[in-house]
Amino acid sequence: MTEPSAEPPTEPPLRVVIADDQALVRTGFGMILAADGIDVVAEAADGDQAVEAVHRTRPDLVLMDIRMPGTDGLEATRRILSGAVPDPPPRVVMLTTFDLDRYVYAALTAGASGFLLKDVTPEHLVAAVRLTRAGDALLSPAITRRLVERFVAHGSGTAALHRDLSVLTPREREVLQALGGGLSNAELAALFRLSEATVKTHVARILAKLRLRDRAQAVVVAYETGLVVPRSGEGDAGL
Repeated sequence: MTEPSAEPPTEPPLRVVIADDQALVRTGFGMILAADGIDVVAEAADGDQAVEAVHRTRPDLVLMDIRMPGTDGLEATRRILSGAVPDPPPRVVMLTTFDLDRYVYAALTAGASGFLLKDVTPEHLVAAVRLTRAGDALLSPAITRRLVERFVAHGSGTAALHRDLSVLTPREREVLQALGGGLSNAELAALFRLSEATVKTHVARILAKLRLRDRAQAVVVAYETGLVVPRSGEGDAGL
């Protein structure tokens, strides 16, 4: 008699906090996520409420409006990711109206995993939240690259992410340089003729050696260390 096959373990529902000073945004995003089986465990109207909600509910991810009255999203993100809430901290994705926003760049430097425009489609919102939980993809890589290029080239006024790249192997430096160009794991695998599993191993080692939270910070480091040089004279067309 054949043994019944064991069912694969089910992944626990994704737990999300939504922080935005507009109730309509919180409600709309919450309905979209809930319809896809994602648990919205708390809502917050300002940064202080967001930090308290994270401490109380320990979510996997926070959708954080960058501009809120009182304590804004940037300061709340810094507090959440600096260990002011239980460890490990959740991933944070910034919500913004403008893609080329120096506050978004500052949030990426502080450890945010990426950003979304508030006019994001429901499908993209759900996909981005799930990808960010997995830590396997940088949100809006092309726009993020242009964002980083602008504020590295013209001075961001934010604390830089200085890291010693000498701890990396030559291959890891090559992978980091390609990450700075916004390449996905599949694109990295094709470029270096490696399996995606090997690429993921390289990326994980880069993040560990440079003490980075995720790929978003890796892109910032690639530019701020000069491994990737901002392209001069790049315009804003098509952003």
